[in-house]
This record gives sequence, structure tokens and C-alpha cells, in this order.
Amino acid sequence: MKLTFRKGLSHGIPIALGYLSVSFGFGIMAVKSGISAINAIIISLTNLTSAGQAAGVGIIAAGGAIFEMAATQFVINLRYSLMGLSLSQKLDKSFTTIHRMVASYGITDEIFAVASSQKEKLVPSYMYGLISISALGWTCGTAAGAFAGNILPASVTAAMGILLYGMFIAIIVPAAKNSRKDLLVICFAAAFSMAFKYLLPGVSFGFAIILSSIAASVIGAILFPIELAESESEIT
Repeated sequence: MKLTFRKGLSHGIPIALGYLSVSFGFGIMAVKSGISAINAIIISLTNLTSAGQAAGVGIIAAGGAIFEMAATQFVINLRYSLMGLSLSQKLDKSFTTIHRMVASYGITDEIFAVASSQKEKLVPSYMYGLISISALGWTCGTAAGAFAGNILPASVTAAMGILLYGMFIAIIVPAAKNSRKDLLVICFAAAFSMAFKYLLPGVSFGFAIILSSIAASVIGAILFPIELAESESEIT
């Protein structure tokens, strides 16, 4: 158990270092939105979802309703459920229901990518090592950004605040470069988002995200349907 836990820690160090810099931007953004440093740290510690946290802070700052927050988080974080289903096929028999529930806390894009790339079956101790160091990096980065946001000059915090958005761009650019279909869906989502901002400003921030995501996804599914034979061949 110690060996696999250490292995998880070593594999999670690059993730933690990446999270450290990106969550610094989230901490700054949260404080600028009126959230206290302590609350920002608690948000990162209990959520571990960059896009969901960024959207959630925007909804809190705009005074959105609880239903709006719940619906936004559901849409944004739905992908984690699919990642969890995929990883469940690689779990060792020692992964009891309790272990699955605990490990589900730390399934993020990066952790999923590292865990799914392992050739051997995943054991709880490995996942705990991978998740714990990654969560520590994300939370510590948030703490540093939140407290720095209170003491750094406004010009510096404004520049550092774009780190989180830089990460979002880094996520979608590779997909857009490799697939024109993905690029078109991304453009649809951006167009819908801009329409809500400039043509329908009465629509709240959270619902604008929800509607833009759903509309772009529906259009993508209609224009680029995945044939059953193609999807079955990918699975096999």
C-alpha cells in the first residue's frame, strides 16, 4: 500500500504544480468577486473543479439563485460522471463501494488522464496518493492567490486573474486544432454566450452558460452524429 500510494504521489506532482499556478488565478478572482479568502479556500478544497468554481463564483457575485447554481454545476461537471464510469472498468477488486465514493471526489480531467493511462488495475492507495497531492496543489494555489489578492497591487492581480481563463483556452485549443467539428461547436458556444451578453443581458450569468452549452451541444449532435458502428468500434 505504501508503494502504490507513493507511486500515486509521484504521478500527481506534475498535476499539483499545474494546479498551483492555475488556482492562484481562481483565488484572486474569488476575492475580487467579494468572497473571503477562507471561503475561497474551502470552495477549492471541497469542489476541485476549475470551470465549475469559476462559474459558481460568477453566479455568487451576481446574486444568482440556488437552482441556477445547481443547474450550472450539473451541466459543467457532468463530464466527471462519464470519467468515473470509464475508470470503473480499471478498478481492482479491492475498490469497495466506500473507496469508490471517496475516490470520486478527486476525479478531474488531469487525474482521469493519468489514472486511465495506467496499464495495471487501479488500487485505492494509488488513487488516494494521486488525488491527495493534486488536491493539495489546487487548494494551496487558491490560498496563495486569495491572500495575495488582498496585498498585491491592482495591476498585478488583474494580470494574474487571467490564469484561469488561460487554462480554459489551453483545454479547447488542442481539440479545436485536431477537429473542425469541435472547433465549430466551440464557435457556436462562444456565439451563443456573446448573444446572451450583448443581446439578452437580462438572462443571468448561470443560465447563459447552461443554455449556451446545451444549444451548442445539440447543434453539434445534429450536425455531426456519431454512427452506432463507429462508436462500437471505438469501445472495442
